[in-house]
Amino acid sequence: MTRSDTPLALVADIGGTNTRCALARGTAVLQDTICRYSNSDFKSLDAVLRQYRNDQGDVDPDAACVAVAGPVFDGTATMTNLDWTIDRAALARATGAEHVAILNDLQAQGHALGHLDVAALRPILTAPDAATNPMAARLVVGVGTGFNVAPVWETAGGRFVPPSESGHTTLPVRSADDLRLAPAVADADGMAAVEDILSGRGLERLYSFFANEGGHPGEKAAKDIMDACEAGSDPYAAQAVARFVGYLGTVCGDHALIHLPFGGIYLVGGVARAMVPYLATYGFAGAFNDKGRFADFMTRFPVSVIEDDYAALAGCAAHVAGMQTA
Repeated sequence: MTRSDTPLALVADIGGTNTRCALARGTAVLQDTICRYSNSDFKSLDAVLRQYRNDQGDVDPDAACVAVAGPVFDGTATMTNLDWTIDRAALARATGAEHVAILNDLQAQGHALGHLDVAALRPILTAPDAATNPMAARLVVGVGTGFNVAPVWETAGGRFVPPSESGHTTLPVRSADDLRLAPAVADADGMAAVEDILSGRGLERLYSFFANEGGHPGEKAAKDIMDACEAGSDPYAAQAVARFVGYLGTVCGDHALIHLPFGGIYLVGGVARAMVPYLATYGFAGAFNDKGRFADFMTRFPVSVIEDDYAALAGCAAHVAGMQTA
């Protein structure tokens, strides 16, 4: 079968703010078809996909796969940071596709592994004794509008990336500082979750906490915090970024022990990419390895950042290509 004969798929990555759409043939995303839409301009995903198909000349895909920032249960997705509900029937109607699939966005990132340009992977922690077994488990960690973690397992039946909502687990508390911080970032129900720190809005909460403790109450948007940290113009911004990096190392280390991803840990998302210049400065490695008598064991897990903003589209393409050939 030639590339032009390969079935055409419509793939989409639905975040809390934007939806990215593209067409794919097999596992290859057609780069010149990638479009980004602001979710606030649409009432539903159905409207976004119909607009995209129209923009692509009323394209008629054979298959469709979307990645959503929220839990997926029995073919229905509920967005965590957006008032949209998506199901397979609606996806089929909006795209006209015969084969459809809905993935959690971290599942899509997991399916993208092995289908990305090597240049898109920035090493953070190397592991001289890392496993070379292609069946070794891997882990994707999403840090952006929200936070999530998903393992990636290779099986005899193909790749399996189970859904997860790890961002809503309890924030680890190990010190007196943590005890003061947790109630300050807790939600309306009094729950301080990992996502309440390790996300864009979590960084903003950290900044407010340190500014209040320093006697200068104030707020800053996440981008302004990162800009101030880079400029060295605001000590509270530096404190917020440093604490963010420390928690990120701790939580990633916890999940490494749970899943044993000897094939590597991959950080994805806009906030993860923004934190790259500060991971070494503010002790990501130290927090990651700080597991008592398992500290030496932690050095077996390599860590990288995926710098491809469209990786989830590649994961959707790989997943739906597997569906069509199964």
